[in-house]
Amino acid sequence: MKKQELRLISWSIGLSAAICALKFYTYYLSHSVVVLSDALESIINVVAGLFAAYSIYLTGVPRDRNHPYGHGKIEFFSIGFEGAMIVFAGIGIIYSSVQHYLHPDTLANLGAALWLVAICGAANFALGYLLINRGKRLQSLTLEGDGRHIISDSYSSIGVLAAVAIIKLSGWAWADPLASFLAGVIILVSGFRLLRRSVSGLMDETDLEVVDDVVRILSEHRNPAWIDMHNMRVQRFGTLYHIDCHVTLPYYYSLEKVHEIISGLDRMVNEYFTKGEVEFFIHTDPCVFECCHYCAVEPCPVRKEPFTLHIAWSRENVLPNRKHFQDEVRGEPIPV
Repeated sequence: MKKQELRLISWSIGLSAAICALKFYTYYLSHSVVVLSDALESIINVVAGLFAAYSIYLTGVPRDRNHPYGHGKIEFFSIGFEGAMIVFAGIGIIYSSVQHYLHPDTLANLGAALWLVAICGAANFALGYLLINRGKRLQSLTLEGDGRHIISDSYSSIGVLAAVAIIKLSGWAWADPLASFLAGVIILVSGFRLLRRSVSGLMDETDLEVVDDVVRILSEHRNPAWIDMHNMRVQRFGTLYHIDCHVTLPYYYSLEKVHEIISGLDRMVNEYFTKGEVEFFIHTDPCVFECCHYCAVEPCPVRKEPFTLHIAWSRENVLPNRKHFQDEVRGEPIPV
């Protein structure tokens, strides 16, 4: 799988370099600052692609003693680096637009610029779409993040195309730095979004979509012996998901049977989870009599109350660090 990712990112780097060179040639012909803005952002595509290639290589390196969870976190560094470079590019574009507004240059060859910008935009859109599609299929944050950046570059090219067309038809030279300024603002927003995603991953922010997927799988294949599940936490390391949770089992089960049940739970989630490999760390709790009314184990030799309440698992009741009956003690309703 890593070979596919490296091959794709290599093609991306080569094509991005060619598009970048073509954009600078377009600026050389037209002297348009909005075209220069587009070209400056393309430099980021090439540099970010090189960093992405390294991160893809590193995520494929096996775990070692110093990195027991593997090297997958580098993906978040990769998109953070790309986001930071996009932010710097946006600041540079805004600065350049202000300078060109104060000291305007004579525009030329706008007809040729229109065609060249259109070709660059179409090529970027095709490349970005391909990387996003393959990134989702291969569960590669790096490919997907690089693709989103490149496809946002194609959207910028649409704005550049419109600005150059307006300038050519109207002769409004002042529209050139204005369009460049707006492009810089859009690029800044895109960069901050990537930075936000990077920080959330590095800080192990819970991915609620993953939690919902795991809870759905557990609910569809629920074993009556899994009386309670809570304190679930999810961390992502590339395509490896590390999940901690607490599972309440009947207290009279033997250690051998508990091990069999937990191992089966682990295998089952890995069989049906499609986003990557899951490494489960499951802490088992013995049941208490307060669990009886929502425990479906039959026959149960120690039951004190009849089974009267089926609790449907959801993120609301598997994420908190407390058993479900403790919600009742706190005076809070159990989500059912």
